[in-house]
Amino acid sequence: MSTLEHGFEDVPEKYQTLGGRALTSNVIFDEVDPTCDPLGPDNKFVVAPGLLAGTDAPSSGRLSVGGKSPLTNGIKEANAGGPTAQKLGRLGIKGIIIEGKAEEDTWYNIVLSKDKCEIVEAGKYAGMGLYELITKVWEEYPNKPGIIGCGIAGQKLMKSAGVFGNNVENSDPGRYAGRGGLGAVLGSKRVSAIITDDTGTRNLRPADRELYTTGCSKLLDALDEHAVTGVLEKPDPETGKMKPYGALKNYGTNVLQNIINEAGALPTRNWHEGRFEGATKISGEAVHEFIDKVKEKFPDSTATYAHACHDGCVMKCSNIVPYEDTGEHQVGCLEYESVWALGTNCGIDDLFYVAELNRVCNDLGIDTIEAGNIISVAMDGKIEIDGKKLDFGDGALSVELLKKVTTNEPLAKAVGDGALAMGKYAGITHVAAVKGQSLPAYDPRPIKGIGVTYATGPQGGCHTQGYTIAPEILQIGGKPDPRDIKKAELSRGFQATTAYIDSTGYCLFIAFAILDIESGLNGMVESINGFLGTEIDVGKYGADIISKEREFNKRAGMTEKDDRLPEFFKTEPLPPHNVVFDVPDEELDSVHQD
Repeated sequence: MSTLEHGFEDVPEKYQTLGGRALTSNVIFDEVDPTCDPLGPDNKFVVAPGLLAGTDAPSSGRLSVGGKSPLTNGIKEANAGGPTAQKLGRLGIKGIIIEGKAEEDTWYNIVLSKDKCEIVEAGKYAGMGLYELITKVWEEYPNKPGIIGCGIAGQKLMKSAGVFGNNVENSDPGRYAGRGGLGAVLGSKRVSAIITDDTGTRNLRPADRELYTTGCSKLLDALDEHAVTGVLEKPDPETGKMKPYGALKNYGTNVLQNIINEAGALPTRNWHEGRFEGATKISGEAVHEFIDKVKEKFPDSTATYAHACHDGCVMKCSNIVPYEDTGEHQVGCLEYESVWALGTNCGIDDLFYVAELNRVCNDLGIDTIEAGNIISVAMDGKIEIDGKKLDFGDGALSVELLKKVTTNEPLAKAVGDGALAMGKYAGITHVAAVKGQSLPAYDPRPIKGIGVTYATGPQGGCHTQGYTIAPEILQIGGKPDPRDIKKAELSRGFQATTAYIDSTGYCLFIAFAILDIESGLNGMVESINGFLGTEIDVGKYGADIISKEREFNKRAGMTEKDDRLPEFFKTEPLPPHNVVFDVPDEELDSVHQD
């Protein structure tokens, strides 16, 4: 971006079997100085579709973006759906590496099409809300391109900024690679959007079609069969009538709201409680019922559940939530993490305000998990907004707080730079963050394994880098006691396997089926090996990624002291079970000792 030059390069031999997170993290490891300024010209922004993006493998269109994080000051990968990964795959583009820094006060879009790249001045898009931006991009580029980029928060170099992506209908910019402030890294390059047009292309061809096809079929059968990822409806064995079956299709990821609440591990009102009395009002079941109700009144409404986040998605955990009084699009989609962060953790049980806060985050380019923690910390400190004190449960004033990002007020930076920054502004030390990044929707005091992942994962406080909730709470792939403090081995295995899945293009949610159904696991492995034409060792592949990410962080200055949870988790018992996080430091240090 310093010279506005670009070029296509052959994929180096050492990157031939890498995709997604494996490619972003290897490029950052190989080419970025770990001590550099994350928002300076020496950091790089890397985009990589997963290995199977651009194929017809089920739910394989995930996209990774990576760089050095301004929030954690370490290596970062964030992952999302949307149309961009599939389009990049079909274009034969394994990755995009953006380096340097363009001149101030000039903004650019990068436009990719068959055998072509353009860097186009795009000042007209600067400062524009993202709902308007994606609409105008499709007007300018009528072949329905994929769009990713940074919003106003990223353009202002705010550390809570995510990387947005449009959905397949282009009705919402809510397909977010949200975590780690990577939107600010893209903003520092002066790139507002990357536009991908795959006109004139076709799906990629596997090296071993028979093995690939067999593997895809096994995986698809397992996904359809499993109660979490399965089909929308199945006949009742007693009555023969159709009834809801697949949890994700019917209730989305927010099916977890009631489950984690029942477990007493749902962080409530800035992590002070483990149960929320209003959880059922904003749960996945409530959203399902609400959408059905609005569709009865407005049959032409685009509201839906069982919505695909990208072409070829078969799990369809997404949704589009409408305004109740018009049936028009409010936000797409309401994920569990977002509903928890913007609802439960803020004491807000009004579905309208939860959805509206999510819409504001989508429009401004803010990570919803970080935003919810920011608001809850501000509520804990009862900060003033335009003369009014913000308290738990106040949805309307929370909307006004997020909108401060667009101003030049001192409060804007506290909102934009993450929960720790808001803690300093509000005089609050009760902030749930690891390596600078806010924690997601599972309290580690009653669920020890996820706490081990939060603490020791190289990505900062993040659940998806080692989702031990699957066995600990859902009893998928095992039934470990969530209170057991010996969780190093469990977390280590999940971290390595997750790093592999994040590299394949497969959605991480295939884990539910492949943990329980052996043929599904075999199918995943066979589809990858068949596509590449070579055999991949899943454990080694994932462990190698983790090893490089941790080495980068070490060179950036991180030590074992960064592999710890905030002190209050050890000292403040969490109601209703009144437990603390009592996993010893020796157990945390053993996760990656070898």
